[in-house]
Amino acid sequence: MLGELKGSLAGLPVDKPVNVLDLPVGVSLQGVLDSLTKFAITGPPVTVKFNVDPSRSQGLRNPIGLIAPENAKGFPYMDAGGAFFGEKTIQLTEPGLYAFTDSVAPYMLGAVVVDDPLTLGLDFGKSLRVNGKPTPVPSNADIIQRLVNAFFTITNPNNWQKFSETEDVAWNPIQPPAPILQYDAAGAPVLIPNLDAYYDQYFKYPKTLPALKKPKAPGVGEVWVATQMEDYADKDKPGSITKVDVEKWSVDQKISAPGIDMNNTHNMWTDKNYQYLYANEWFNNKTDVFDRKTGKFIRQIEVGHNPAHVMTRPDTDQLVVGINAGTDIVELEPGATSITKRINVDPESGITPHPHAHWVSADGKTVVAPNTMTNEAAIVDLDSGTVRHDAVGAFPIATSMTPDSKKAYMSNFLGMSITCLSLAEDACATDDGGIAHSSAIDLWKNYNPQTGPTGAWGGLTIQLPVSPDGKAMLAENTLSQTVSVIDPRTNKVIKDLPCNAGCHGANFGAKKGGGYYAYVSNKFSNAMQVIDIDPNNDGNIADAEVAGQIMLGGNANTVNDGKLISAAGEGGQGVVAIPLVYNGWTQNNPDAWREKLTPEQLNPIG
Repeated sequence: MLGELKGSLAGLPVDKPVNVLDLPVGVSLQGVLDSLTKFAITGPPVTVKFNVDPSRSQGLRNPIGLIAPENAKGFPYMDAGGAFFGEKTIQLTEPGLYAFTDSVAPYMLGAVVVDDPLTLGLDFGKSLRVNGKPTPVPSNADIIQRLVNAFFTITNPNNWQKFSETEDVAWNPIQPPAPILQYDAAGAPVLIPNLDAYYDQYFKYPKTLPALKKPKAPGVGEVWVATQMEDYADKDKPGSITKVDVEKWSVDQKISAPGIDMNNTHNMWTDKNYQYLYANEWFNNKTDVFDRKTGKFIRQIEVGHNPAHVMTRPDTDQLVVGINAGTDIVELEPGATSITKRINVDPESGITPHPHAHWVSADGKTVVAPNTMTNEAAIVDLDSGTVRHDAVGAFPIATSMTPDSKKAYMSNFLGMSITCLSLAEDACATDDGGIAHSSAIDLWKNYNPQTGPTGAWGGLTIQLPVSPDGKAMLAENTLSQTVSVIDPRTNKVIKDLPCNAGCHGANFGAKKGGGYYAYVSNKFSNAMQVIDIDPNNDGNIADAEVAGQIMLGGNANTVNDGKLISAAGEGGQGVVAIPLVYNGWTQNNPDAWREKLTPEQLNPIG
């Protein structure tokens, strides 16, 4: 029967799924396999061991479940202790697909297929759960195909996008050419003869990456992007910070800091005089300080495991750093010369909350941080150190605020939504046109997990800055490879814009002559996108557009303190635009920078 099945499949296209029960031999073979199950005995569990070795990783890790069979015990395998050095062991007994991610750095992935020997192909299982969503889905659901496709794009650097400035480039990610057994919504077995061929037709590979075009209108100043995947010959750890002159659209400088073996810089900010560039080593425990003009290293200070984001208080110029693998928001003196206070953002729960991408209010008094492990927003009074919490969606990961600091927004990475939170009186628009303390923006409103999208949608949302004038919020969706353009006044999704593989970070900077550009980074692409939220400056963001893209790899004229050997321009994470033009910061601009800004950019909300 197996030989007959092989012959039947040989005459069918390898890129089309086959319902095994539609084949005469499939019905007979499935009957035999089903009859053998009564003789089957439970085999030993599959042991999965996660080893976080401090000799190989300076950062803590916390593996959790992303996908598992419906009846898998212990899913999503989340421990209250959070990130760790050492070992964690999980026993897998249910056949099917298991995928894991790191709650500190969610693009760190691993997967296991526990195969049932009495099925055909590698067994994904009949029904799967996805972390953050309560309802299981058939294993051939669109959301499973998208997550598996993203898994192999992320984990194979040969699958990352490599744009050119001079010519169109074909992008054809390679998947394993393995036979995969999935099940449809009716419970019928569906055999994919060749996953690579199937995904080529499902996702329309190869795709064309068009030759990059720079924006026609210049920006103001410079943008620094964390190019976290860049590899250098003169250091062990990857990562650099790339400077783009947005008035000339040129890559002028890279800081890789081989003298300190800078480790995976994740996010940056600057001081009010633009003397310093602050950078957090996400896979280490340090905040680094560089001379912004020369790129020279000045100092570093230990702040706690896996610091992710850094901002300053516009009132005092002190730094505010989130300890992603720990419990704290840390405040430092200007210049990062010393730590002034630590604030535990969740002292009561007993759970390590893993605060990630926070935001500071325009008056410098309030910080809002996502507690990824407790599905809460931590709202911190910096002066008193008091903390209160609001419930949000699954796995919150990044924060923004409106320019008046009356509302905060939080992206729910696994919840496929955005939560609006009022910071004083009720200010969040609801679907029915009302106002409430909190409300949700459903990014899956036009998405069916089984059949796919029917309109604008977002999946695995990360950063989501609100423009300095409050006109627009841009949510970067790494799974759907889209940027959701949202009106913060109504909390309505206006449109989607395309982004690149692994779109991740964004921040706003001034556009010359008025208005704002958003600079969007992409983890698995060598380009940065420039989005104009209101090209004709009429107040209507329906015409928001991608104004251009900039290659981040650099050229012979790019000043570099290290020898770049691979992944040039790849790994886009945090972004900071100088001059700072957010409300609270823009008013502090030095005179030389104020001359480049319009009155509206210097006072964005009047």
